[in-house]
Amino acid sequence: MSKANRYRRATRKAYRQTHIAAQSSNESGAALIIVLLLLTMMSALGVMMAYSVNSDMMINGYYGNYRGSFYAADSGLNIARQVLVNQIAANVNTTPCTGWGSGGATGCTSDPLPANVSTTILNYITSQYGGSFSSLNSGDATNSWRGSFQIASWGTSTAGCTNSLGPASGYPKTTQNAQGLNTSYIYQYNYILCALGQAQSLTQVKIQESGSIIATINAQTSTTQQTTTSFAAFGAFINNYPPCPAQGSGPLVPGTMTGPMFTNGAWQFATGGSYIFTDPVGQTNANADYWFGNNCIASPTSSYTHNGQTIKPTFEGGLNLSQPTAPLPPNDYSQQWAVLDGKGCGEGGTTCGQSTPPAPSSAQMSAALKDVSGTSYPNSSSGVYLPYCTGTTNCTSPNTVNGGGIWVDKNATIQLSIGTDASSNPTQIYTITTGSTVTTITTNITANTTTVTSGNTTLNLTGVPENLTGSSPQPGTLLYVNGTINSLSGPGQGQPAIQNYSQVTIAAASDIKITGDVIYKQEPVTMDANDTYIPANDTNQVLGIFTANGNINLSTSYSNKNLEVDGSLAAIGQNCAANSCGFTASGSINTFNNVGGQIQSNIFSANMQTENTYFDRRFTQKQGFAPPWFPSTTLPTVDVQNAQAPQVIVSQPQRLSWSVTPQN
Repeated sequence: MSKANRYRRATRKAYRQTHIAAQSSNESGAALIIVLLLLTMMSALGVMMAYSVNSDMMINGYYGNYRGSFYAADSGLNIARQVLVNQIAANVNTTPCTGWGSGGATGCTSDPLPANVSTTILNYITSQYGGSFSSLNSGDATNSWRGSFQIASWGTSTAGCTNSLGPASGYPKTTQNAQGLNTSYIYQYNYILCALGQAQSLTQVKIQESGSIIATINAQTSTTQQTTTSFAAFGAFINNYPPCPAQGSGPLVPGTMTGPMFTNGAWQFATGGSYIFTDPVGQTNANADYWFGNNCIASPTSSYTHNGQTIKPTFEGGLNLSQPTAPLPPNDYSQQWAVLDGKGCGEGGTTCGQSTPPAPSSAQMSAALKDVSGTSYPNSSSGVYLPYCTGTTNCTSPNTVNGGGIWVDKNATIQLSIGTDASSNPTQIYTITTGSTVTTITTNITANTTTVTSGNTTLNLTGVPENLTGSSPQPGTLLYVNGTINSLSGPGQGQPAIQNYSQVTIAAASDIKITGDVIYKQEPVTMDANDTYIPANDTNQVLGIFTANGNINLSTSYSNKNLEVDGSLAAIGQNCAANSCGFTASGSINTFNNVGGQIQSNIFSANMQTENTYFDRRFTQKQGFAPPWFPSTTLPTVDVQNAQAPQVIVSQPQRLSWSVTPQN
């Protein structure tokens, strides 16, 4: 190949290489530009996406906080609204009332809701929820959406919200009974509530609500179904208490009187001291009587003022007039039978097989009763008998007590005292003096033994007298004196006469003369105006003293002239003469305290400075609890407990308006 050709070929090769290099250089710059353009576009898209997401988050956050604040405010309204309902109910006077008004019983003379209750409730709500925000995150809501609320007014009275509560015009509406007392109330309260709620941010929501609440309050009385009630369930009962202008009965001695009280006549009150009744007081007559000197005024109200003097007893449980009559025990046959068989016949009952059971006959008593020497009734010189068997007839073994008590067939002096056996078991001791004979009977519930000692003779018996009237036997002693108890006392002033766990009733065919303290080893109630039951002191110890024909006479030989008798005391019967079946006093008594109750057919004047009855709350709080074989009556429940706590019905609020105002 010639030089010229080689030159041309070399030139073309160089040209091609240069051209390819130039093309390669131009293509590399375009890719960079494209990449930069793509990056710019992606950045713009990212910014737009971030902006969009941020906007959505802000919107959602605002919406979430707004809704959280809204629900917090609404929850606060619900709480405040329910507090309104609860506080209206809580401010109702729950004193048992047959009706309300100026003539009502103590505690019932004014409306059941006070006139200023609206202010009281509104102040309560603002004090609880009107200060700092109240958290909704407690209890089961601890981990829920954070929220808090406040019930507080805002703005002005013309441009804002002000919390308010007040009675509607024309309310309350009342219904009256024949005595002019209001027995039913209908209240309507209008309200405005201002709630402010906030969640996790500064966003707050205001809610204003207005509405009304209806409250209905009705006086309630117990049903009038007939029930058998032990007379021990009364703090005081008087059969014959003639109303004005009858003379001779005399007013009650002033003092503190606890327990339900009832009379088949009219209660009498006088000047010269204060009367405090802690339980319902009822009577058959339509008027109570108020004595100003020798001037007696009958009134259907619970107090009376005459010539500048006012007699105003305190009736904490109400004064209930015009109640049905409570029947009296016809006799003491049930108590006589209880000694023999531990059952008794019951007043007018059929336990003895007859609708009107007679007293036990001499033959029946002879078959059941024996003295310390085994001599059958009525041939004992001591006149003191117990129901026990000497063979196996009607007994599981000889010398076993198989009745309910002790029969004394002569006038007697009785001293009650307590003791212990060699093993420190508690014992109840009856020391019975008939003429020159002293018989001592000791019952030991723990050891299940009865020991009788008279002169040089001692009788050891298995078992103790038992009360067999219930579903299961329990220790109980009826000491019946077929005559007069010339003296009944304990071992000395302030010394216990009734042992723990001992249940005793002392009954007599004639008068019972109490000449000294007869008290429990442990008092079951406090001896003050509160008269509070003490469960720790309750060992079922109980005492009853009963005569269906005679008086219970009180006297004291102590230097301070005081006397205390525990237990329920009853001098009452259908056949009582005008001068019997009441409480009398020999000599003067400074202070007479009774832990139990006093029941009597007739009321007599007694020379006592102060008389305090501290009702044994167990007689009404423990179903069926009473001294063994104590007399009872059949009466409507209303006689003992006429009024019950009022019925209170508070309707759910009716919302009339509701508005929401956001606040940034």
